Amino acid sequence: MAGDYEGDLPAADEGDDIFDGTGAQDDVGVRPRRRRRRGLRIAIVSFVTLVLLGVGTVAGYLAFLNWKVSSNITHAQLLPDSPIRGEDSVVTPAPPDKPAEAGDALNILVIGSDSRDPDADRGRSDVMVLMHVSHERERVDLIHFPRDLFVEIPGSERKNKLNAAYAFGGPPLLVETIQPLIGVPVDHVVITDFESFQSLTDAVGGVDVNVAEASPGFEVGMTHMDGETGLRFVRERYNLSQGDISRGHRQQEFIKAVMLKVLTRDTFTNPARLATVVDAATQNLTVDEDLKVSDMRDLGWQLRDLRGGDIHFVTAPWSGIGSDDLAGSIVIPHEAQFEVLREHLRTDTMEDYRDDVSPTQGFGR
Repeated sequence: MAGDYEGDLPAADEGDDIFDGTGAQDDVGVRPRRRRRRGLRIAIVSFVTLVLLGVGTVAGYLAFLNWKVSSNITHAQLLPDSPIRGEDSVVTPAPPDKPAEAGDALNILVIGSDSRDPDADRGRSDVMVLMHVSHERERVDLIHFPRDLFVEIPGSERKNKLNAAYAFGGPPLLVETIQPLIGVPVDHVVITDFESFQSLTDAVGGVDVNVAEASPGFEVGMTHMDGETGLRFVRERYNLSQGDISRGHRQQEFIKAVMLKVLTRDTFTNPARLATVVDAATQNLTVDEDLKVSDMRDLGWQLRDLRGGDIHFVTAPWSGIGSDDLAGSIVIPHEAQFEVLREHLRTDTMEDYRDDVSPTQGFGR
């Protein structure tokens, strides 16, 4: 027996005791060494198997999230990639060039409706927010465009309210209308509604929102809101000092609170919560055809370290409220200040942008 083992394996070196000198070797000197090697191989195989199972579990979970997002999201032609039929004539898209100074900064137009009745204001966009993400992914500026902003609409013979562009030619015409105002191309378009924000708010366990102006049911100060409460908060405008302008500020505060809650470590490190949040965030969501699920995932990861001080609110510059025979009540743009806004967007220097001309109370003029 001993000879058989000695022929198969080299003899153990003198002093190579698996007990490190605490006991005598077996009479068959190499058998413990073979057991040791066999045990080591089993341990290695077991460890590798566990690692592979762990990797497989993670990969499977990520695949599930990818499937869930892909199943929920609708891709559509939202960018002006082809001629658009406007109110009076066909519009040929003419996006501005993206300046080199802008680097990889992103401009994402978020379009939404807060109408209780899906048949009310059909074809109109109630919410228009440009999300400017800095090149370094360290800052986000949410630029609210009042729906009554009185602007030139391509394909129309006269000015009208900004949200009329959506009614005339859908998202592509709205993008074509906004791009001259901001001086940079819109990279992506996202269409959602505040019902989706309600579900997302509940998925993260509610959010803390700063109420800057009181209204029935809401006192000034930090208030914890669930989805239903948040929906009431962002819909209010008639009891606010600047009407739709003030409502835009509320919408920005609410969006900021939700973003910060989603981009927390607690969300990213809790698989169950992350799956629920991803599902809620992508329900009823339509994005442009160029915005891939992988792009959305990468952007979310890049923004994971954002804090409250990194998200900033801007209202498109305006000088007052007026009226027009065709459009009715309108918000009058402040042309000189718009040029300042364009320059900061073109150079990705929104941290230096200041607006000291738009009315901060009342309706200006």
